[in-house]
Amino acid sequence: MTEWASRGVSLLPLGVRFDAVRVPAARIHSAVCSEDPKTVAAALDDWLCGPVVRDLRASSGDYYVLVAPGAEWNGKEERLGEGSFLVVPRIGALSMITHWVVPPRHPGNLCSTARLRALLTLAEALRTVEP
Repeated sequence: MTEWASRGVSLLPLGVRFDAVRVPAARIHSAVCSEDPKTVAAALDDWLCGPVVRDLRASSGDYYVLVAPGAEWNGKEERLGEGSFLVVPRIGALSMITHWVVPPRHPGNLCSTARLRALLTLAEALRTVEP
C-alpha cells in the first residue's frame, strides 16, 4: 500500500476484509463516562476486544468500529459495508486525519457486534439517568 508509506493513511474498501459501524463520539463518550482519549481507548479495548478508528476530519469525531463483513447489525448507528470506503491509518503512524483508538491485536481481529450492541445499550441507559 503506497498510500500508507507516503501519507500514513489509506482509503480501504469496506465489505471485503471488514465492515465498519459509525458511532457518534457523544454515544461512545456517554457509554464510557469519559472524553479522555486514554480512558476511552482502554474502555473500548476492554469492551470491544477489537479495532476502532476515530475520524478527526469532522468536528463530531465519529468512531468506526471494525466488524466482520456481513455480521448481523440492527442498531441505529450506520453500518458501512460493500460500496463504502474508510480512511485507515497505518499501524503506528501519527495522523491528524484519523487514528487508531484501539489497533488490531492480530491479523483478522475484529469487534463483535454483540459487544458493540451491549456498549451502546449501556450508553442509552446512562442517558436516561443523567441529570
